[in-house]
Amino acid sequence: MKCRILHESSGRIRIHILRSRMTLAQADLLEYYLKDLSFVTQVKVYDRTGDAVIRYRKKEDGRRLVIEALSRFFYEDEYAKSLVPEQTGRALNRAYEQKLFRLIAVKLIRRICFPYDWKRIWTIGNGVKFILQGLRCLRKGKLEVSVLDATAITASMLQKDFNTAASVMFLLELGELLEEWTHKKSVDDLARTMSLNVEKVWVQTPSKEEILTDIKAVKLGDRIVLRSSNLIPLDGRLVEGVASVNQASMTGESVPVMKQPGGYVYAGTVVEDGYCVVEVMKTAGTGKYDRIVKMIEESEKLKSDTETRAYHLADSLVPYSLAGTALTYLVTRNINQALSFLMVDFSCALKLSMPLAVMSAMREAGQYNITVKGGKFLEAMAEAKTVVFDKTGTLTYAMPTVERIIPFGGNDETECLRVAACLEEHFPHSMANAVVNEAKKRHVEHDEMHEQVSYVVAHGIASKVDGKKVVIGSRHFVFEDEGCVIPEGEEEKLSGLNGEFSYLYLAVDGILAAVICIADPVRAEAKEVIAGLHELGIQKVCMLTGDNQKTAEAVADKIGLDEYLAEVLPEDKAAYIKKEQAADRKVIMIGDGVNDTLALSEADVGIAVSDGAMIAREISDVTVSDVDLHQLIVLRKVSMRLKERIDSNYRFIISFNALLILLGVLGILPPSSSALLHNSSTIITGLKSMTSLLEEKDERKRS
Repeated sequence: MKCRILHESSGRIRIHILRSRMTLAQADLLEYYLKDLSFVTQVKVYDRTGDAVIRYRKKEDGRRLVIEALSRFFYEDEYAKSLVPEQTGRALNRAYEQKLFRLIAVKLIRRICFPYDWKRIWTIGNGVKFILQGLRCLRKGKLEVSVLDATAITASMLQKDFNTAASVMFLLELGELLEEWTHKKSVDDLARTMSLNVEKVWVQTPSKEEILTDIKAVKLGDRIVLRSSNLIPLDGRLVEGVASVNQASMTGESVPVMKQPGGYVYAGTVVEDGYCVVEVMKTAGTGKYDRIVKMIEESEKLKSDTETRAYHLADSLVPYSLAGTALTYLVTRNINQALSFLMVDFSCALKLSMPLAVMSAMREAGQYNITVKGGKFLEAMAEAKTVVFDKTGTLTYAMPTVERIIPFGGNDETECLRVAACLEEHFPHSMANAVVNEAKKRHVEHDEMHEQVSYVVAHGIASKVDGKKVVIGSRHFVFEDEGCVIPEGEEEKLSGLNGEFSYLYLAVDGILAAVICIADPVRAEAKEVIAGLHELGIQKVCMLTGDNQKTAEAVADKIGLDEYLAEVLPEDKAAYIKKEQAADRKVIMIGDGVNDTLALSEADVGIAVSDGAMIAREISDVTVSDVDLHQLIVLRKVSMRLKERIDSNYRFIISFNALLILLGVLGILPPSSSALLHNSSTIITGLKSMTSLLEEKDERKRS
């Protein structure tokens, strides 16, 4: 691709693509291609101008790598096309940008070009819909904002003040458009977060053999094998096994549904527990995104409590505004003074500024690779006092490695690795991936040689190999739950293991066969981030892990945790969060695994790492990339400053408009001046709500 460098600074470059026009699809293609590069930290492509702003890692000679990547890029690249999700949000934003432009353009053209009589006819015609809305509300026995709007518009037109009536209607339409845009964007972000990211599936052959297959090669009628924690990638019918399926993303059901042979399962749902074989009824690309959007389109969870209170306040003030209008007229017999209550409509500013502030905050969080599924979670994030971390893949890097394999009972090290990898490859998790990768590194083949595999969440895996029962997992699972024993005379060998590593225990026929030592280094930024959270008002930072006591203690001491619990089960994590909530502390939970899902759903804000288990992402309220824990600091700051902005807007709107009403009632301001000042303050508040919450130079993490 040919392009020209327009500007560059340390770690940042702005380019212009040398072509006459860039389509939305081409902009998405370039953006997702660049985002996929490991040395690129952030990308923004502007399709209107054909420009792209790229941030890169300086330590990796990022500038040279970016230029080389741009030179290799072309729009017909199939790999680049595969990176672009079904929906990106660009088309949605463009559609609403155009609606907003048309609304403002029509207003300006009408004001400048239309003769007075035409303006009056248009205002009367446009006012009919607002008046009808008010009448419908009255017919239901309610006094809400639509009644006040209808009264203000009617009164203005009866006074022949058509400019004021037109301005009120314009602001109402603008507020409704921005509110709809906010809602649609929230739904769109949530739906894209739930989009599938499955490349391969286990396909069962007629001979019952399982083959790892590219999902694009799966055909109608093929049978795919699914186990606990697996995402169901395609619609289908169960033909074998029983599974508990979390299908909240499709139906909104919070309780998992038990599926038996003959039952139908949907793409995008998750197997919480069990084993099943599904006959594919629909192949990839059958509209999962549209089904998700339909399910969550009316979801009230997208609004924060502050937004809801503001909307309710606007409605609750309506009777007082109408009563004030009547009382002022009875006392003064001056219609202009009475109209002061109607010309100043609290709902205009509230409905304009609140959704704008939330939309702007969610967009700003998205610039840091943070996806927030609703405004209420930003509010809870700002108010939280306790942060709970899982360890593996969260406080530690998501790519642990096998350092040593210690065989017991005279077992062969390579054979133990073969058996372990054979079982672990069915359950994608960072620890399991470490075992599988080690087998690949050592060129150890591990073809299917076991019977049906069962997975016990947060414990381990059990199966049979050559008629012998094999278990692999935590110490608690192997020795306590399964009752396995240590080979005679090797007790000291086991007790000599220190807290340097995390351990997986492999036992065959009830006897310990090997201990797999896994190095899981703590993230370099963890200590700094925990200190930063304390500075931002977090009172307690805790780690809950299923790992052993020694390893947990070593991590806690290294990064400065306030508290930690080791060898905990999923229900223990959820219980801890409930205990904190009972002490009137809102809780943030950060995790990435199947064993974190109970805690993520229980917390006031559940944050999942984007490369973690699909069920964790499904249940979470926020997803962050696993690049840097500093994103938690960014999210906390965005949330706190959003709350400050909403509260500030709230106080300003109430106090300023109350002052306008007072001045109008006292006869100091005529209705037209009140309306002008009210409308101007509404626009200013809306524009202020769209400004950045964070200072880029202070918040952006440079490499």
